[in-house]
Amino acid sequence: MQNAKLDFRGKKIGVIGAGVEGISTVNYLVSKAANVSLLDEKTEKQLGTEKINQIKKLPVTTRFGKNYLLGLNEFDIIFRSPGTRRDLPEILAVEKAGVQITSQIKLFFDQCNAPIIGVTGTKGKGTTCSLIYEILKSVQKKVFLGGNIGKPPLDFVDSVTPESWVVLELSSFQLIDLHKSPHIAVILMVTSEHLDWHKSIDEYIVAKEPIVKYQNGGDFVVINKDFSTSKKLGESSAAQKYYFSTKEPVEKGAYIEKGFVVVITDGWTTIAQVKEIKIPGEHNLQNICAATAVAGILEIPPETISKVVIHFKGLPHRLEFVAQVHGVKYYDDSASTTPETAISAIRAFKNPKILILGGSSKKSDFTLLGKTISDYNVKGIILIGKEAKNIKSAIRSSGRFTGKIVEGAQNMKEIVSAAKDLAEEGDVVLLSPACASLDMFQNYVDRGNQFKKNIDDLFLIFDLRKRTYL
Repeated sequence: MQNAKLDFRGKKIGVIGAGVEGISTVNYLVSKAANVSLLDEKTEKQLGTEKINQIKKLPVTTRFGKNYLLGLNEFDIIFRSPGTRRDLPEILAVEKAGVQITSQIKLFFDQCNAPIIGVTGTKGKGTTCSLIYEILKSVQKKVFLGGNIGKPPLDFVDSVTPESWVVLELSSFQLIDLHKSPHIAVILMVTSEHLDWHKSIDEYIVAKEPIVKYQNGGDFVVINKDFSTSKKLGESSAAQKYYFSTKEPVEKGAYIEKGFVVVITDGWTTIAQVKEIKIPGEHNLQNICAATAVAGILEIPPETISKVVIHFKGLPHRLEFVAQVHGVKYYDDSASTTPETAISAIRAFKNPKILILGGSSKKSDFTLLGKTISDYNVKGIILIGKEAKNIKSAIRSSGRFTGKIVEGAQNMKEIVSAAKDLAEEGDVVLLSPACASLDMFQNYVDRGNQFKKNIDDLFLIFDLRKRTYL
């Protein structure tokens, strides 16, 4: 049975946030004949010429800058983008006065006619979603990938049919006020994250609860057994419970045993040897186990799962192999914006490592990162950005790091040059900053792309096919 489509014709609607999702929401609402206004706290100058030219082509009114939240009571409905806190005083005031507050992800859940697989966690959402998507595609399912990865879901909502499947990467920002849960919820590692946005770790964890809060006995939840917070969150669900682990067997789900990925859903089956898997790191084995458990629930043949898992090469900016230059391997892990993700990247390689760390603040605690650096064969560190001082303090506090620390690089060209000077044959140079990027770069994608470009610029003669520089 299809959900009733909401009628937005003639409604006065405010969309807060001029990012990718905000523009997508505007386009959807305009197509439904709504009267739309786009609001953003950034000025036109801060948004940039390219963005402003894009907005000027849309039939919308705009309000940018410090007064962007004035006059919210003029709207019938307000859509907030993920970066906008739900509890801003201006939003709460107009909601109390009768204005409806919603979001793109809430509208999508209301309008979607297909079963949804939702994935959340501190690290690995994009990789896990992509694996599930590729597995479903391989058995000719009509599948859509969206949320924080792929397209904003309103871009394809009108193309979804009851026979489709939808895979969504769901951040805490999107989940915080969701009033429905996916048919299959996947909970990866949950640690601290986004404390520049959330008021506390507890609020961050509570924000993720809607991924399971509204499930029932006909739904499924796939839970990371290796993290206590993930277990607690997943086991609060009324859904059928499956687990995954890289440390021990599970009764239902997927795990690693004797160098094999094993799935137990309808019987016990090996999927692949760990040595066959192309994406490095234990955290990626967790992602593979999570995706494998979902595929098992959906009764996808093991040989199909195996083929996708073995051939999957990972995503851009997530431990992405860039090049091997004079015996030194360079990896782009720019999507690493927390200490936990950087720790996972460090642990993924046994080789001596040169780390590029730092960036803008997310109010993270770097204590464990400092200890990990001392314990996992790190020989050199290039510190950048506003958090360089705090990371350096955490490293020094561990009392055991004996490698070199380089500071003062002002741009990616200087960063890559410093890495080249520190690295020797057999080393790994790893951009895994553990921080946001907004003090020096547009975003983590820009940071990663600049890293790769400067490697190309620094070493001009290379074999394009192998990405191995001569």
